Amino acid sequence: MLRTGLLLFSLFGVTCCAWAADFSGASALEFTRRAVAFGPRPSGSEANRALQNYIIGQLKQWGCEIVEDSFNATTPKGVVAMKNIIAKFPGKSGKAIALTGHYDTKIFPNFKFVGASDGGSSTGILLELARALAGKPRVDDVYVVFFDGEEAVGEWSDTDSVYGSKHIAARWRSDGTLGRLKALINLDMIGDKNLNIKQEMNGNPSLRRLFWNTAADLGYRAYFPTNDPITIEDDHIPFVKLGAPAIDLIDFDYPPWHTAADTMDKVSAQSLEIVGRVTLEVVRRLE
Repeated sequence: MLRTGLLLFSLFGVTCCAWAADFSGASALEFTRRAVAFGPRPSGSEANRALQNYIIGQLKQWGCEIVEDSFNATTPKGVVAMKNIIAKFPGKSGKAIALTGHYDTKIFPNFKFVGASDGGSSTGILLELARALAGKPRVDDVYVVFFDGEEAVGEWSDTDSVYGSKHIAARWRSDGTLGRLKALINLDMIGDKNLNIKQEMNGNPSLRRLFWNTAADLGYRAYFPTNDPITIEDDHIPFVKLGAPAIDLIDFDYPPWHTAADTMDKVSAQSLEIVGRVTLEVVRRLE
């Protein structure tokens, strides 16, 4: 039940605002597990399309507005059909907050890559965020966005990467949504059992401070260090380039990254719950 943020409770030995209590790490982990069960999910594949249908089916249960943003991307291996999925929870202010991440996985011809943290955890946490947001009155529009085509088809470059977020950034610039954004929070590789999310410095400084201060207020300072910052190109970059306030949350200190070992045993409900609850509290503070 949603209650005032002044009410506190204990979880995993830390104190959290009860406003975020609707977020379940166990549920996010189960959504992640179901996404990963489709196997490798590169853009344009049957498994990718099957996951699209699963995501849309879940979102329909929660009564949000759904936009299927289909487009054809020109890649080094030809034209690939891709689809972003946008769930909208409408508010009244005219402003908007976006929570984003990718659901595709990278192609590796020599081994089976299921991307439990890299692609799976972002899918799982976004589905659980959508479930937690459903039915709650909103001040701002909140968009939960599942990007396709984050991964490079060949080698990462400015032209071979983040196809889905580039497409939505251009779309939102054209239709005015970009100018209404208070914040875009991109979630990528946030399921690591050894959670360690360093500050990514390409993103908006004010929004980054808000997120890290909120994490500290909720007792999660240890998982969000302020030393040893990093710079990463990810799905937030197309929005940053267009002047939108965007940040990237990524645990890039993850040895199984882009290996066959990125499997479900590396992902934890606790890590997903920590990130999910901080994210929901940031949304509350932004509103």
